[in-house]
Amino acid sequence: MASTSRKSPTVLQNTAELNDLEYQGYTALAFSRDGNLCYTGSDLISRSWNMNTGSDEEPPYNTEADLAVTTIAAGNDDTWFTGNEDGNVRSFRENELEGLVAKVPGAAIRCVAVDPAGKRIAVSSDELSVKIIDLSDTLKVWPLDGYTECVRKLTWDPSGSLLATSSADGKVDVWDVTQEVPRRVHTLEGVIAAVKDTAKDEFKHDCSAVWHPSGQYFVLASRTHDIVSISRDTWAETGKYSDSSITGAVTALAFSPNGAYLASSAGQDVYIWSSSSKLLLFKLADERLRGFATQLAWSPKDNILALVDNNGYFLRWKQVIPSDYQPPHKSATTTSTRRAREQEPVRREALGLFDDDDAPAKDDDAAPADEDIDLDNLEELEPIDWMDDDAGVLEKDGDDDDRGFVKEMVSVTKAQPAFQPGSTPMEHKKRYLAYNMIGVIEVTDQDTHHIINVEFHDQSTRKSYFFNDNFKYHIAALGERGAVYACHPEGEHVAHVRYKPYGNWAVQGEWTYELDPGVKVLGVAAGGAPPSKSYRVMRDADTQGNGNVVVATSENELTFLSGTGIERCSVALDGDFVSMVAGHEWVFVVQRDGATTMDGSQNLTGTLYDFEDLCVLQSRKLPIRKGKTLKWIGISEEGAPLAYDSTGVMYMMPRFRIPLRGTWIRMLDTNRLERKIGKDETYWPVGLSSELFHCLILKGRQEHPSFPRPLIQELPLRLPFRKKDEKDAPLEEHIARETIWLQVKADALGDELPDDDTHQRERTLDKELIQLIQHACKNDKLPRALDLTRLLHFTPSFDLAMKVADFYQFRGLREKMQTLKDDREENDREEGARDKRRRWADDYTAVPPPRLPPAHNESSGRAAKPFADFGPPPAIYRPGLSRATPSLGAGASNGDDDYAMNDDYGTPAPQAGPSEMKRKRSDDDELHRDSASPGIESVKRRAVADDFATPAPPAPKPAGTNPFAAKSTNAANRNPFNKPLQKSETFFDKVDAAETGSKSSKVNGKGKGKAAASNGGKKDAGLARQTTLFGLPPRAPPPEIKEKKRGRPKKAATAEEGESASTSARNSEGPSGGAKESQDTQEETQNADETQVNGEQETQEETQLDSQQERDGSPIEWPESPAAVNSGLPEVEVGA
Repeated sequence: MASTSRKSPTVLQNTAELNDLEYQGYTALAFSRDGNLCYTGSDLISRSWNMNTGSDEEPPYNTEADLAVTTIAAGNDDTWFTGNEDGNVRSFRENELEGLVAKVPGAAIRCVAVDPAGKRIAVSSDELSVKIIDLSDTLKVWPLDGYTECVRKLTWDPSGSLLATSSADGKVDVWDVTQEVPRRVHTLEGVIAAVKDTAKDEFKHDCSAVWHPSGQYFVLASRTHDIVSISRDTWAETGKYSDSSITGAVTALAFSPNGAYLASSAGQDVYIWSSSSKLLLFKLADERLRGFATQLAWSPKDNILALVDNNGYFLRWKQVIPSDYQPPHKSATTTSTRRAREQEPVRREALGLFDDDDAPAKDDDAAPADEDIDLDNLEELEPIDWMDDDAGVLEKDGDDDDRGFVKEMVSVTKAQPAFQPGSTPMEHKKRYLAYNMIGVIEVTDQDTHHIINVEFHDQSTRKSYFFNDNFKYHIAALGERGAVYACHPEGEHVAHVRYKPYGNWAVQGEWTYELDPGVKVLGVAAGGAPPSKSYRVMRDADTQGNGNVVVATSENELTFLSGTGIERCSVALDGDFVSMVAGHEWVFVVQRDGATTMDGSQNLTGTLYDFEDLCVLQSRKLPIRKGKTLKWIGISEEGAPLAYDSTGVMYMMPRFRIPLRGTWIRMLDTNRLERKIGKDETYWPVGLSSELFHCLILKGRQEHPSFPRPLIQELPLRLPFRKKDEKDAPLEEHIARETIWLQVKADALGDELPDDDTHQRERTLDKELIQLIQHACKNDKLPRALDLTRLLHFTPSFDLAMKVADFYQFRGLREKMQTLKDDREENDREEGARDKRRRWADDYTAVPPPRLPPAHNESSGRAAKPFADFGPPPAIYRPGLSRATPSLGAGASNGDDDYAMNDDYGTPAPQAGPSEMKRKRSDDDELHRDSASPGIESVKRRAVADDFATPAPPAPKPAGTNPFAAKSTNAANRNPFNKPLQKSETFFDKVDAAETGSKSSKVNGKGKGKAAASNGGKKDAGLARQTTLFGLPPRAPPPEIKEKKRGRPKKAATAEEGESASTSARNSEGPSGGAKESQDTQEETQNADETQVNGEQETQEETQLDSQQERDGSPIEWPESPAAVNSGLPEVEVGA
């Protein structure tokens, strides 16, 4: 695509410094890599020009060649190389000949080119071959064959991985020189002119493929006198540098060091283009030029453009780019070039703190305006898109002293983009989507669709397959139980993830998961346990499912899915996603913790998420050094996470199973491998085991594996230890490395003890430790021997160590070894390790929620109140406190009230008659109950228990039974295991007072007077007093108790209660009245003792009862006495 033409470019009036080389013919030109020198070669002379001095100074020169110089190139450390028609390539340093690099007998050298690293040189000649020579060993030569004509020009791409050759037959070949055998990548035909006659002027034109500093494309001077741009990705033409004002063939080309400008020569003029917009900016003209330019070159450090022509002139334009434009040797975020058709240049002013960005720029040195300006096709120059957006340049206008501005270059570390482990970019329509220890996913681009081929290393377990990919999946991952693929959104199609299990007993095993519109997939991972059976057939191999799938999206999240497509969780990331890989039990995610730092750190953090609980198992900073990047992440054969950086160091986290205790360990430094000595090769990791490093070997500057697929190489794994001792160093390294793997295996045991395989490996380590102990004893290093003894695993190994100490007659050392053995026998090593794992596990147990009070029992009939559940604790079964069995007695009662007794634990007692109400317990049981619930009166306990316990249905009462009547003395009805229990008199005094007052008031409205008159003015204590609950008359109450005033009103006894008391009195004075008096005397003594013991309790019970009445606001309601049934007894009226 041609750019917009312009009528006349801006003509720069710079005057070039000119030197006459006094030779008419082809002249070569090259700048040194530091820009201080410029080398020219013409005829038999090569010169070295100092760019810091003027043109009047005579440069040093060399005349070592026998024939004319045809080419010149700069190397490292002020070294340069010349090629001559005599077939020799010579090396010079500090104007002195170092020697011959190559010799092609009978053929003229046409071009030499040194790679960007300065380690290899490419040489072309009149022979039909190109040679690549290793400068450190010139005997190492890689030939590039297959040419039909000689190669005129050679150019390296900026990475040094590709070499472009321009032949006399008009072909441009691109070679991949990163492998041991270089291969031709692409051939361009019909772009450059075919010139086979070396005597023609056209043969001296520069037909080089000039690479842009970004390496994304190169330009060629076409046979149609245009400058065409060729893309590296497609090797197709992407644009042209064309202007109608330029006529004639383009004879030389050169990109500026920062890629902002392209210089070209046609006729006797030099033109400068904008490389981004392909617009012509300036024109340089010098009347002294009479021929055509053979080469152009920019200074790497200054604003200088140099030229040599076929007449032997050497010109240098200093400050060739105006100061109001971006300098050609400095990087910037954008190219501040002016518009193509603007009348005056736009000056870039450095803004102050309070300046306005929209203010018009100053224009002190405006150029004259063009009279004929086409304003219809004004086009603003585009920024340089290949440059680092994180770099910035602050420039000044004019002279430093006049303006006072300060130049400053601020370089910010560019953030590493997200990548998929084991994937490569698309090259020659082929790429790898995944390459790991399970298998390989290969992609072939068919323009309209992709063909995906999946192959496994172990063909006996999984069956390889391929399919047509119409969605053009860009990332994929191979897991133990399936492969996952993802594509970008395109048009109306949203991004989606596709999972293909390897083998499934169900037909519909595959599934697709679609994302929201506009959301991109940044990474995928597939995890799961290894298969227990083969996946080559569709069957129910095991019951562990199809694994797990994790998807990282542009919304800064991780989506966890099961192997069947069930969405489990969406975890938010607190940084930019970089990469991830899944193992059997976890997924390892790398993210950027904030932004990159000014000193070159990528600031990456690795996090381990457990598949089972979806929680963080480990979170650690990655040990990537400043200025370096992360190249690969993976998992070891034992399941530990791995990380590999751009310096070739492999890191591993062995203690990853211990939550938040993992550390990164340097497991391998590939720069110290023995096989790398003297070789230019790098390693592309695939996996890691306890003894081997699995990788692909990349030659030269190759960055990715190519096709056909290379085989996985197995290199020995060695810890980067620094000790050089030939005997001890290998043993120490193996012991340390084996101990690391044993720790990984031990952490997976949990509560189990090590197996036989672990014991066998530990015995092998003990043998090596015994060897080190012997070496230490032999060299009198006793502390070292004792430290090695502590590392032994088994007690028999201590005996061997003590034998070594005895052999060398170190008795003190032997005693210390014996002490260590005794300590090991007392404290089992394996059990101690298991206890430590248990303690670590206890440190991270889940915290239970706070315990809430129990819900209120609705059976009590009360409404539950929040924060007011004061119910009794649940009943606890205690065999020693089992309920006493009540004695059953014959009797009848016709009372209407149900009076059921509950035990102290809230269990309802069966309903019984008055004789059955006597509960008999042992003394020990009574004392235990009193001590367990001090100060709680039994009635109060029954009242509380009634509120919270569900009473049993009452048994029917015998009619006509007086609950307060004395029990019959029939021995058959007594329980021989229960002793009679006499309560204190205080309770019964209250009952007598209540009943007496109630009866008197009910029988006679005048109270005590009427009652006394009916009894003849006498008071019968036996008839006027109620017997005890257990059938025994209490002793007479003291007068002070009767006269004691209560603080509450007393309830008068009802008539029924009076009749009950009268009946009880008549029953107590039956025919055996004299015997009962004797019995009363004995029981009074017993009751006095019991009253003394229970006095304090009764006082507390009375106080609690009073308090209860005061709270309730009502007197005690006593049950009514049943009516008397014995009609044979005379009625007795109970008085006060």
